[in-house]
Amino acid sequence: MKILVVEDEGKTARFLKKGLSEAGFVVDVAADGLEGLHMAGEVDFDLMVLDVMLPRLNGWQVLGRLRSTGKKTLVLMLTARDAVHERVHGFELGADDYLVKPFAFSELLARVRSLLRRSVPRAQETIRLADLEIDLLRQRAKRAGHKLDLTSKEFLLLSLLARRAGEVLSRTLIAEAVWDMNFDSETNVVDVNVRRLRSKVDDPFSVKLIQTVRGAGYVLECES
Repeated sequence: MKILVVEDEGKTARFLKKGLSEAGFVVDVAADGLEGLHMAGEVDFDLMVLDVMLPRLNGWQVLGRLRSTGKKTLVLMLTARDAVHERVHGFELGADDYLVKPFAFSELLARVRSLLRRSVPRAQETIRLADLEIDLLRQRAKRAGHKLDLTSKEFLLLSLLARRAGEVLSRTLIAEAVWDMNFDSETNVVDVNVRRLRSKVDDPFSVKLIQTVRGAGYVLECES
């Protein structure tokens, strides 16, 4: 199984990589939040060990953006502060567990293994809307039983819309979640990629699912 450690303190990162590797996991390390978010978007990690205090993007921001893309990677948060409101905030954003520094490696390893055991049902998780079926874990999508040939970004875009089906998503939110960029009104990256996605998801079928809301953004729902 693959684990991503997002930790800017070099000694801690090396300690975690060594210990988890010795426990039989494949471990990658990111030294800041932005790098960690990028790696988590490109690779299907089974679990992320995510520090809260990180440069570029903090742990809360990484977790929020990760979940907004539909990624269900298990996340174990690390923090030096044991405030109840911080733990609650982490769980509300979608964290799966929480460990306060300093910690014993044996406890972290036990929590990692426990999370991975409990995650087995996630392998069956799918989203369905009309005749569209999205397998989030395997990153596959079908329409009317036909496999959709999607790029990784197209799948992220589709899964984001599907996760929030019926909700109008602005171009700014989509650009940030899928491309990790601040939306520039002079950039048409969102519109271009939505058109490409429509050519695969909607054009071959009579029922259209990706709707444009003029002046607001896009929404995934069945036409009335």
